[in-house]
Amino acid sequence: MSRERERERERERERERERERERERERERERERERERERERERERERERERERERERERERERERERVFCSE
Repeated sequence: MSRERERERERERERERERERERERERERERERERERERERERERERERERERERERERERERERERVFCSE
């Protein structure tokens, strides 16, 4: 009987270790999802910077057209 209880406790400890490993895997997946969200935010910031550079180039072209127009 005692050995049976000991085996049962061992199985329970093993189940608990497995649950802990699963929780750790879930935490790791969550960290990975967070890293991916951060990479996406960074890509969005980069796209926004590129749009801003394009707007600046367009303003510069417009100023150049104005200078050319005014000089004629």
